[in-house]
Amino acid sequence: MAGAETKNILLIEDTVPLARVYVEYMRAESYHVSHVETGRAALEALSQEVPDAVVLDLKLPDMDGLDVLRHFRERAPDTSVVVITAHGSVNSAVDAMRQGAFDFIVKPFNAARLNVTLRNALERKKLARIVEVYRKNLDRDRFYDFIGAGSEMQAVYRTIESVAASKASVFITGESGTGKELAADAIHRASPRRGRPFIALNCAAIPKDLLESEIFGHVKGAFTGATADRAGAAMSADGGTLFLDELCEMPLDVQVKLLRFIQTGTVQAVGGSKAERVDVRFVCATNRDPLAEVEAGRFREDLYYRLHVVPLHLPALRDREDDAVLIARHFLKDYSAEEGRGFTGFLPEVEAVFRAYDWPGNVRQLQNVVRNIVVLHDGLLVEPGMLPEPLKSRVTEGAVLPPAVSRREAVNATVLAVDAPQPVTVRPLWLVEKELIQLALRQCGDDVPKAAALLEISPSTIYRKLQQWKAEGRR
Repeated sequence: MAGAETKNILLIEDTVPLARVYVEYMRAESYHVSHVETGRAALEALSQEVPDAVVLDLKLPDMDGLDVLRHFRERAPDTSVVVITAHGSVNSAVDAMRQGAFDFIVKPFNAARLNVTLRNALERKKLARIVEVYRKNLDRDRFYDFIGAGSEMQAVYRTIESVAASKASVFITGESGTGKELAADAIHRASPRRGRPFIALNCAAIPKDLLESEIFGHVKGAFTGATADRAGAAMSADGGTLFLDELCEMPLDVQVKLLRFIQTGTVQAVGGSKAERVDVRFVCATNRDPLAEVEAGRFREDLYYRLHVVPLHLPALRDREDDAVLIARHFLKDYSAEEGRGFTGFLPEVEAVFRAYDWPGNVRQLQNVVRNIVVLHDGLLVEPGMLPEPLKSRVTEGAVLPPAVSRREAVNATVLAVDAPQPVTVRPLWLVEKELIQLALRQCGDDVPKAAALLEISPSTIYRKLQQWKAEGRR
């Protein structure tokens, strides 16, 4: 079997004597080489294992080499393809490059030419993976149900990914409305326990005399109203994750029993006599300072240190760079679809208010603001007059000036705002879509990929729309 560092190369060449020569060339570099003679055999090999690189002769007995290339680009886009061609077929090799081949070699060639090209192809794949990791870890604007692209949230995402595979307890802190339950859910979904239950319990929302029963369950007759046996959150979360929100609201007597549960891994229902073993991963959260609660005697110090293994602090929305605008756009899209409204974006003045406001209620407050706008108004773009108080006052008092355009979010808003109809009237959806695409193309000098990036759609969507409008006589 090939070693961990050995690269797998698939050679597609129908001339067997030449194939033997090429195989010897590549084996000198310690590559593991598989050889097939036809396009169909190559596609069958691809269905069994994705190679690190492919050496493809364009002239095959059963298929056009370009068709084989297209199959590899669709099914194994990260695999580099090196094309072999004859002197008289260089144009075909150029077509192959346009369709995604890494490079081409003209027959005849020596071992050095082949192996240098392969090394470059494999290095490109390695660099592509590094770039993908970089984008995944440092340039994400979404992570499970989180929305946020700022450096503060990138740190949160990395912490969640690092801790997810562990059984270690996670203690989440942050102001109300910062998304502590979203963080707990992301930890669970990123963990090996993702297929098991995620049970969330808000300790502040349950009467104190019922909290023990909610966590540990009860047997019939344990107290007035206990008319049947009931499994608690701990048993329901067996094999999965138990999320205890607002943990510092838990009464001290229940804290003692929770500590025993953590230490022994067993739970005993209220009124029951049998302890049962339960396997759960603990994630806790509070909007208070837990150490201050310990010092005040309202939270047990031993329980704190049992649960405070991996701390995770969620930043307030006011400390998250341009995330308020990014999140507002997401809510606007969702709520407009839900309420049947035509909103597609915000005017720059509105986004300036969102950036400058301190959001004491954090994401929950922003969510309510956007829903208020969508329920009470309609139009293409959200205008300052549509803002509820206290945000509207920040515009009328002149307290907020639109900042200089920066980052893709602000550019998007500018594209949407150019030539916005005043007053806004309801028009056919295809016409609104066409105008937005044309605006984006003008902003980008008719560069379709750049316009697609601004609109957050695929370039193929723009090409398809342009062809459709031309065919229908709408251009």
